[in-house]
Amino acid sequence: MNNKLHKAPYPIIDTDPIFSRVVRYFRWSDYAIAAGFTAFGPAMMYWLEKYQPTGNTGKPLIRAMKVSAGVTGMTGFLLAYQLVCMRFVGMTENSREIKKYRIEYAKLKAQGKPMHGVSSLPLSMQRTAAAYSTWAFLNFDVFPMFNFVNHPYHGQSEGVIPEEDR
Repeated sequence: MNNKLHKAPYPIIDTDPIFSRVVRYFRWSDYAIAAGFTAFGPAMMYWLEKYQPTGNTGKPLIRAMKVSAGVTGMTGFLLAYQLVCMRFVGMTENSREIKKYRIEYAKLKAQGKPMHGVSSLPLSMQRTAAAYSTWAFLNFDVFPMFNFVNHPYHGQSEGVIPEEDR
């Protein structure tokens, strides 16, 4: 598995975080960005109808506002997801995520559970899933793909978790 770590300005927590962990690590600013994008679509439709009227007020305008809210809502979620993934791979500041990750690691270690979960898939399928989902957040504009598979192929910087636990 070619999972070389890139030169990152911040420590790398995980190069292929699972979907549920990414969503759990959302900051309030990520939620604000997603909400802002979601609100932008209907507001833009309303503004366009107000200043460049089409004459289709009422149900057609409401339908268009709902569709734009759906599209911009998905866009906002993908952007927030991508921002969290960028913190996981060390592209942006991630001290909060490292602290949270260490707490989560200590809790799972105390329970005797592995950090990245247990998978019922064979190792070959785990490798394939890891190959497809590692760094996939950088290609959301082409094909949004998330990691839903627990697997042992996660890149990490030194010092994110204690050395004796590696």
